[in-house]
Amino acid sequence: MTLLEFARGPALTFALVVFALGIFWRLAGIYRFPARKELSAPRRDVRSGGALRAIASRMWQPRTFRERTLVGTLNAYAYHLGLAIVFFGFVPHIAFVERLTGLSWPALPGWVFIAGVAMVFVGMLYALLARLTSPVLRLLSNFDDYASWVVTILPMVTGMALVHLSLDARYPAVPEVPLAVAVHLLSLELLLVWLPFGKLSHAFLVFFSRATTGAAFARKGEVL
Repeated sequence: MTLLEFARGPALTFALVVFALGIFWRLAGIYRFPARKELSAPRRDVRSGGALRAIASRMWQPRTFRERTLVGTLNAYAYHLGLAIVFFGFVPHIAFVERLTGLSWPALPGWVFIAGVAMVFVGMLYALLARLTSPVLRLLSNFDDYASWVVTILPMVTGMALVHLSLDARYPAVPEVPLAVAVHLLSLELLLVWLPFGKLSHAFLVFFSRATTGAAFARKGEVL
């Protein structure tokens, strides 16, 4: 078995299984938390409005912190958008998803993909430098923060060895270089394995946590 066959076969299967079970385990663990005893009469019975308001309102900072955090917030939005462009807009990535799920969609123009790549590299390097140079962020950072950064940037770095495309999104596929493809796949699989258990889990937990907080605030009433 070659390294590419291993990456496309057992390693990919293992990564997808761990990814799916990890997400299920995290969500099940949250669901199994015992409910707190109600100490007040609910202000309203329907809490979905509060949950939706919290999801929407937390997409931007409160006015008090906005000026000091504006650059970091815009940077985070930029490289998250870049990651979405790179994964969902590049022809080989769409073909990869289609092989796994049967789903496909039109690719983005090549220049949009290049812009997305630039947004990711610039944004993530800025975020790392901000973490390393800020005394507060450096004090609050732990292994998870740096490991999450590494496993996120690795597929981008390894993928650069495979980008031989014009700005035409109809380019059929990246010429296959077995070793480079295998390393790129393995870096993606490392990301999938790590994602449910590190801070990258915010990718699927963020809306659950915001909705829970919003629903809790929506029900607060007078103490019994």
